[in-house]
This record gives sequence, C-alpha cells and structure tokens, in this order.
Amino acid sequence: MTTPVAQRPFVLSTPAAPVERHGKVDLHLPADAGPAPAVVVVHGAPLPPDAPDPRDWLLYRGYGALLAASGVVTALVSYQVSDLSALPAAADDIAAMVEQVRADPRVDPERVVLWFFSGGGLFAADWLRVPPPWLRGIALTYPLLIPFPGWEVDARFLPVEALSSGTSLPLVLTRAGQDIPPVLAGIDAFLPAATAQGWPMRVIEVPDGQHSFDILNHGPQSEAAVLAARDAVLELLDAG
Repeated sequence: MTTPVAQRPFVLSTPAAPVERHGKVDLHLPADAGPAPAVVVVHGAPLPPDAPDPRDWLLYRGYGALLAASGVVTALVSYQVSDLSALPAAADDIAAMVEQVRADPRVDPERVVLWFFSGGGLFAADWLRVPPPWLRGIALTYPLLIPFPGWEVDARFLPVEALSSGTSLPLVLTRAGQDIPPVLAGIDAFLPAATAQGWPMRVIEVPDGQHSFDILNHGPQSEAAVLAARDAVLELLDAG
C-alpha cells in the first residue's frame, strides 16, 4: 500500500519546534526570544479540495522544524487552489498572510525570505516583479516556473517574464535532476533569463532526485541538498 504524500517522512530528522496555529498560518518557533528573521513557506498547488492541509504534511513540518532549529521563525501558510481560476485570490491570500507574519512581535519584519515549492513557484512572479524592501530573497525548490501545457494562467503568474523587472533580489533554486519534464523545462527557461537580467542566483543540484526528493529519495544526496538550501536561506537572512 502506497503511503499518502502527506504522511511520507521528511529526509532529515529534526526535533519538532513549538508550533502555533493562527488562522491559516502555522508558526514554527525557535527557542530564542525574538524578534527573529522569518521564512514563509508556500506549498505547492493546485491540490484537490479534500487534500490534507499542507501544514500537517511531514514534508513541510520538517522544513519548519529545520529552520526553527536554526533560529528562524518559520511560517507555513495554507491556501486553496483546486482550479486555476483561483490563483489570483490565492496570491492575495498569501500576501496577506505574509503581512500577518511580519506583524508578529517575534518576527523581525525587515528580514524575511519567501520559499516556494513545486506549483507554488507560480506565485513567485508577483514578488519577482516588485520585491518589497524587506524581502531578503526568494528560495525555489523543484519549482513550477512555466505553466503545464494546456494550462490557462493569468500573465500575472509567469515567473520567467517577471524577471524582466531587472531587480537584484538574491535567488536560491533547488533542481531535482529527475524531475518531471515540464518542471525541468521551466527551470531551463528561468535560469538563463535570470542570469541575463543580472539576478544573483545560487543553484543547488540534486542529480538523482525526483520531484519531492525530500520525501521520496532518502539518502546522502537529498540530505545534503536540503541542508545546502537551508544554509543558503540563512545567508540571505543574515545579509545586509
């Protein structure tokens, strides 16, 4: 019997941090008193309406624990996209949740990184196009950066095109070498466009990794990639 994706264990074992649920936002809290920098984790989409809340997936809870152990307030946000027409409303919900996190007194509102996973990568376009001054960087893990063939998506959600804003926000991208072709095609379009526009970029390679390698491909390569991504995010938060 196949283990449901929500119950697949994270590649690393990190003791769980204290977690508070505030509406659609879960805060994984570090041991030290704040204010601390924050990472907002944006899960993948679309998901079926009856899918378990991604905040309860072992995958995202693993990232929350990992970052909290490094002294970072980690916010797992929950939004619903079961149909592509819901993308604009979900993007607005995510922006409101980011502001909710920044308003928490335990968070340093000027040191925030957004970390997008899988289909959540389409939401990165807004932040690439007009990054606010408090945003220290964007992380992308096996991200969808161009819509799947046949998807009708508002031009707002095209991260490759958003790069033409020409800003210099640092980016961290984790590429799974055995990912599905549409995801790899999007990354192959995104990376040279970012380089051409002068975006600072760090690429973390997982040559043997599948999509969701951090729950599907347990082993040293996946562990090293997750830790490298964490370290890159911590560097973004400490910069400046």
